[in-house]
Amino acid sequence: MAWSLGWKRWGFLQAVTSGSFFSSPWGHCPWRARGSFLDPEMRAFLEENTKVTSSGSLTPEIHLRLLTPKCKFWWERADLWPYGDPYWAIYWPGGQALSRYLLDNPDVVWGKSVLDLGSGCGATAIAAQMSGASRILANDIDPVAGMAITLNCELNHLSPFPILTKNILNLEQDQWDLVVLGDMLYDEALADSLHGWLKKCVHTFGTQVLIGDPGRSPCSGHSIWHELHKVAEYSLPEATRQQNNGLTTSAVWNFQP
Repeated sequence: MAWSLGWKRWGFLQAVTSGSFFSSPWGHCPWRARGSFLDPEMRAFLEENTKVTSSGSLTPEIHLRLLTPKCKFWWERADLWPYGDPYWAIYWPGGQALSRYLLDNPDVVWGKSVLDLGSGCGATAIAAQMSGASRILANDIDPVAGMAITLNCELNHLSPFPILTKNILNLEQDQWDLVVLGDMLYDEALADSLHGWLKKCVHTFGTQVLIGDPGRSPCSGHSIWHELHKVAEYSLPEATRQQNNGLTTSAVWNFQP
């Protein structure tokens, strides 16, 4: 695989530490409402350079457009990809565990408002909608990810939910029953920002926070880990293990500051 997994969410880290966010080359507003227009040029690009798959993950009932070994950019030089790093095109193990947990435990989201932070391909937001969430916001700073999420909603015969492509950590906090995030505890600076923001959600609004992470983060010594309590652990499918250097399990953690 020509892509190094080291680029994962580097763009999000830059946005958190600089206070910026990716701008869209097509002039899209960073807030995209339900059913908003999907740029036809980008739709064509994504459909040409990703593959629809539901195999090799913990959630075979969810179909996603991803980079797979059948895609040219799986093997092509990463610097030839014309947009921001496509971290959204990989179904990361933390997101898989989180999505599986919501599908298996619909009572966690049924009738609740859910924020999917760092949504990526949108799988966890899709799982929340499948499980009966009353209100969903998918947040990802990359406009291309926002478009991919819209396509993935279509694949699963769901009405697209609102998508926010701004760094939500810099905005005034809204009230959510549940905040979910996966595979984001990989850098000390980002973990610091998330830790403070999530604590404020819990203490101000009583928000429940669920984090999907295999527990192999390079910042595993961060203080946030002392406030995480494992609620589920899953054995990863072989395809996911191969894409993640032999990682065998992933888990869902409840944040209790």
